[in-house]
Amino acid sequence: MKGLIIAYCIMLGVIFILPAYTIDSYSIISNTASELGAQETPNAWVMNLTFALLGLMTILAGWVPLKKFVFQKVILLVFGISLSLTGVFRHAPIQEMVAYDLYQDQLHSFFATLTGFSFTVLAISMAFILKDKRAKLLALFIGFAAAVLSGLMFEAEAFKGIWQRIIFILCFGWIILVFAAGNNFERGEAIEKL
Repeated sequence: MKGLIIAYCIMLGVIFILPAYTIDSYSIISNTASELGAQETPNAWVMNLTFALLGLMTILAGWVPLKKFVFQKVILLVFGISLSLTGVFRHAPIQEMVAYDLYQDQLHSFFATLTGFSFTVLAISMAFILKDKRAKLLALFIGFAAAVLSGLMFEAEAFKGIWQRIIFILCFGWIILVFAAGNNFERGEAIEKL
């Protein structure tokens, strides 16, 4: 769990500080974290390493607590691996007229979409294994919030950087809350730690 908390803190620093150390046209409001890690972008390795670290630490944090729940374990694996692979395969550069690898950008988009979808499925499915009513409701809220905010990234593109940062803060904060209770989370004890 400590690893995931450290990765979460690193992620917060990276998504809010790295924009000052990338291309001048980058905007926290309109550009995503993936664009911080884009091809031909200064210091992109920092964001890409953060994606990989978050994916790995999420799997490690959830593996033991989910030992009895095969479906959620599989979805956790898909989520963590796909998130890590968004750092391996890099987004197209946001600068115009810069040569880039289209295939790598397509793989990045595929894994980013899979990350969002698998997280939503994970959060909603957690509502079926948590016994505490508040924990169930929170899981459902987070799952639906992630889906709505992801939709807003396409519908209100001018603010996609804000929407994605809200997704990251909420979703990884929730993951930490749920898995912090260790093996007892299936009895709904995670929410009691609030």
